[in-house]
Amino acid sequence: MPLANVRNIGIMAHIDAGKTTLTERVLYYTGVSYRLGEVHEGTATMDWMEQEQERGITITSAATTCFWRDHRINIIDTPGHVDFTAEVERSLRVLDGAVAVFCAVGGVQSQSETVWRQAKKYNIPVLAFVNKMDRVGANFQTVVDEIRDKLSATPVPIQIPMGAEDNFNGVIDVVADDAVFYDVDESGKEYRRGAIPAELADVAKEAREHLIECLAETDDHIMEAFLNEESLDVETLRESLRRATVAGDIVPVTCGTAFKNKGVQTLIDAVVEYLPSPLDIWDIKGIDPATEEPMTRHVGDSQPFAALAFKVVSDPYAGKLVYFRVYSGKATQGMTVHNPRTGKRERFGRLLQMHANHREERDTIFSGDIAAAVGIKDVTTGDTLCNAGAPIVLESVTFPDPVISMAIEPKSSAERDKLFYALDQLAQEDPTFKVRTNPETGQTIVSAMGELHLEILRDRLFREFKVDASVGRPQVAYREYLLQEADADAKFVRQTGGRGQYGHAVIHVTPMDRGHGVTVENNVKGGNIPKDYIPSVEQGIREAADSGVLAGFPMIDFHAAIVDGSYHSVDSSEIAFKAAGSMAFKQAAQKSGIAIQEPVMKVEVTTPEDHLGDVIGDLSSRRGQVSEIDSRTDAVVILASVPLAEIFGYATALRSLTKGRAVFVAELSHFGPVPQEIQQEILESRK
Repeated sequence: MPLANVRNIGIMAHIDAGKTTLTERVLYYTGVSYRLGEVHEGTATMDWMEQEQERGITITSAATTCFWRDHRINIIDTPGHVDFTAEVERSLRVLDGAVAVFCAVGGVQSQSETVWRQAKKYNIPVLAFVNKMDRVGANFQTVVDEIRDKLSATPVPIQIPMGAEDNFNGVIDVVADDAVFYDVDESGKEYRRGAIPAELADVAKEAREHLIECLAETDDHIMEAFLNEESLDVETLRESLRRATVAGDIVPVTCGTAFKNKGVQTLIDAVVEYLPSPLDIWDIKGIDPATEEPMTRHVGDSQPFAALAFKVVSDPYAGKLVYFRVYSGKATQGMTVHNPRTGKRERFGRLLQMHANHREERDTIFSGDIAAAVGIKDVTTGDTLCNAGAPIVLESVTFPDPVISMAIEPKSSAERDKLFYALDQLAQEDPTFKVRTNPETGQTIVSAMGELHLEILRDRLFREFKVDASVGRPQVAYREYLLQEADADAKFVRQTGGRGQYGHAVIHVTPMDRGHGVTVENNVKGGNIPKDYIPSVEQGIREAADSGVLAGFPMIDFHAAIVDGSYHSVDSSEIAFKAAGSMAFKQAAQKSGIAIQEPVMKVEVTTPEDHLGDVIGDLSSRRGQVSEIDSRTDAVVILASVPLAEIFGYATALRSLTKGRAVFVAELSHFGPVPQEIQQEILESRK
């Protein structure tokens, strides 16, 4: 397939906007599947995990390939639930374009904003699809306005609906200036194009004028024609629209109802016509692993091989599967590649074209394609695989830290090895799943992004890996924070019969703004601490910060400056300076004063209006602060900040408060100070 005819796209949206249903329709109309899979029946091709089929939600991103109008489309269906945001992040990193799905009733919701930010982070052009036009309360124009206002984008409708709710029967193609009717058969496979109904002629004309005005702002040729009131042919408009979309200047908006099989084929047409091919992402940016200087690589099968591993999966039959996107060159079975992170060489075993959990063997994977490999051992998410003779490190993927933890223990010594093997496999698959041992209690602690995330991982341990283990109730991952600037002067001196140990460090610590992280700077003058020992002092500071000073929680958001010290020509060593750095930081922290901070969640509750008072009262009792109340057609949306510690069990409480009629989503917003009385309780529990 020529590179110009390849599309790598992701389907992204808020939970329950209809991503998986839309993907199922795309697979049906492109001939990949012979029947329509339904999420609510547990028969969706892309939701292949047992947990996905039982809950009716997408948990893991699934890749597949289909063909449309002589184009190859590689699709990744991503989760909508905030607990699985890492799946969206790593999928978007390797895609060239995305389809953002919006509910015609719900509009732009909280997770819509999160995935939009992720797409913008990687400069991914986006095509919008307003789904569920058949639902009561559907309003196409409201969603377009929300995309403009809430996402700061420039939405341009290239299709507008004919009717809404029960009367939705097709779309007007603004570019082609005709109408698409879905009244031929219920499956939506057959449809017809015809003249725009007379009662919608003015609306269609206005939409076309708006499209041309928006394109005129980005295209001089269109501007000239617009000013001279010349008519523009369809092909000229499409070419201009494609350039503006690929550049990220506008967001074309389409509409339909995936569940009722309307508007899907016109969306696939728009994907082919307006979203970029790998050729449009011509310059692949990376760094030289030897010099760390920026460098570029170009797309093409004849270029040196470079690929990014974006997902690792433990397959019960094939073993370790590594999903990768080929940016340049091509991959062949048995080929040896270089991993700059480890400095090791890896050998491709079998190469697989994935279709959800089904696979098809391939001899060669060409530039621009997404596939999976068996036989690679020491590779993790975000690793670059490249030609050893032309090394390059591509931009990796960054993930948020987990915010919720629980203890897990094997029920017998025989289960111990099985448990640690299973935890290791899950940690390799999921970069936001962390495993550690509590040095005080010896307990194994697992951390994840939310209650649902922990629940799914626990379920997989029992079902997939057949591990018999006991789990504790989830715990909050607190953090410690410095209150003011402080200095410390620490000496580590040990004298024994032979050579002793001597390290001396003077440091200054400063609390920083939220999100700063931990930074260490060397300000030592005159060689009072030899340069060889500075990294040891820094390591001591960082390790002390990781293990905490007040209650054993990691210290965040501070800057430490190493300002002075001294050394002994015989007794000084790296170990001694590391110990001095650790002691100095603990002293400085005690002088500064320490506060405990807790993860605060951004919570969005959608509830019928008659339960509004009860829901707000309950949020207040959970130390929640309501920031916004937004009335929708059939419900009220409440935005609030609530500490994670108060969110445990909220799903059950909300169901009983509203008789099961309200839903909520929560995502990490920031770390905020814990009230003094609660801090005292935490300290008491840690003794």
